[in-house]
Amino acid sequence: MSTPDRRGMLDRADKALSIPSAMPVAWHRALRGLPAAPVFGRLDAAYNNAGVQNVAVEAAESTREDFDRVISINLRGVWSCMKFELRQMLKQANGAIVNCSSIGGLVAGPKRGTYQASKHGVLGLTKSAALDYAARGIRINAVCPGIIHTAMLDKMMATQADALNAMLQNVPIGRLGRPEEIASAVLWLCSSEASFMVGHALAVDGGYTIR
Repeated sequence: MSTPDRRGMLDRADKALSIPSAMPVAWHRALRGLPAAPVFGRLDAAYNNAGVQNVAVEAAESTREDFDRVISINLRGVWSCMKFELRQMLKQANGAIVNCSSIGGLVAGPKRGTYQASKHGVLGLTKSAALDYAARGIRINAVCPGIIHTAMLDKMMATQADALNAMLQNVPIGRLGRPEEIASAVLWLCSSEASFMVGHALAVDGGYTIR
């Protein structure tokens, strides 16, 4: 993305809307009216970013409550948002949607079955919807972040430092990713420079999934 294009999108960031993702029932109510269209007249781009980790246990020790919690937020949350975004974008015959999956949607890891199931599900949802709507002017893609320095990672470091350090050994670039690096990838996927990108899962992971 060119510098002027990036600056233009960032300068309009105050004209974007966000909906907190901690309470799926609340989202459904908030999304029903999809406030972006009445406020701004249209919905050009959407980024659906919902993610919580499962309790780190093997499958036989996992619980239905934890499974339902993770799937409700990580997968149902993306589905709920995309459903209402698509209704508005169909009226415009134009739009770009980026769903947040994870490297956990591309590769497996121990004691992360529920989380990885949710993120694999996001990719399936993304690809199917991309096929449904590409011919109607709506591009849908996914971004798959690697190990990114976020508040969620800080919480994991407090209890699972050894596991995370082991994961970092598999990052060829040798460092954590930064949130702004994911934001840049999302902006690019939403921009005209990615106009031929449809149904793609873009790994932004410092090389983690090369191997």
